[in-house]
Amino acid sequence: MFSLYKKELHSFFCTPFAYVISSLFMLLFSFFIGNQIADMTSSTIKFTYPDLFYNNIFYFILLIPLLTMRTFADERKLNTEVLLFTSPINVFHLVIAKFLALVTVFIFMLACSIIYPVVTAMNGEIIMSHLISVYIGFFLWGIMCIAIGMLLSSFTENPITAALLSEAVMLALVWLDSFAESDFIARFPKLQSFIAMFTAQPKFVYFARGLIRLSDIVFFISVCVVFLGWTMISIEKRRWNRG
Repeated sequence: MFSLYKKELHSFFCTPFAYVISSLFMLLFSFFIGNQIADMTSSTIKFTYPDLFYNNIFYFILLIPLLTMRTFADERKLNTEVLLFTSPINVFHLVIAKFLALVTVFIFMLACSIIYPVVTAMNGEIIMSHLISVYIGFFLWGIMCIAIGMLLSSFTENPITAALLSEAVMLALVWLDSFAESDFIARFPKLQSFIAMFTAQPKFVYFARGLIRLSDIVFFISVCVVFLGWTMISIEKRRWNRG
């Protein structure tokens, strides 16, 4: 498993791919902070990193499908998946190795953004507990989206199709809360409560407020585990179909 993990990391960091994604992430981060500065009405700028992440999570999660789209789709497109299927590594180790490699790239992206809190701390004030909380929340949201993207990448041999499918599902996750709060769904309290169980955005709000709740951590990890499990089933099915 570790050898496959290293191979995946090599494919990311020994090519421009990881650096391009990280640069896009930093570009978005810089753009929104720049907008805050441009709109300032006094010599003091006031903003919080939780607000920055929460208000713009819609844009940040658009990068995750770009990260995950090649996970299995490229293997099918290039017909290299047969090498994986005939290797001694089992499906569990295959999926986990690819997942950990993607998470490592995601951590690299988050680590790049730490320069802004450092500069802010040198020139102003930050609430460390809120900063740590929102980074934990954004990390959990990110790994959940990575697991979703991996599953959808296993369905197709076209990375672009995998990216578009992932975008659609992740946008649905963002808007599920609005759907649950709609007037129509509000007429059915039990249905509303059921849908609310699967809404991720309200759970991220607590992280953005500096609150780390065990139930929210369990939710994100559980969703991640479920989608990774479905990915394993999808890959195992293809493995058996290829004989």
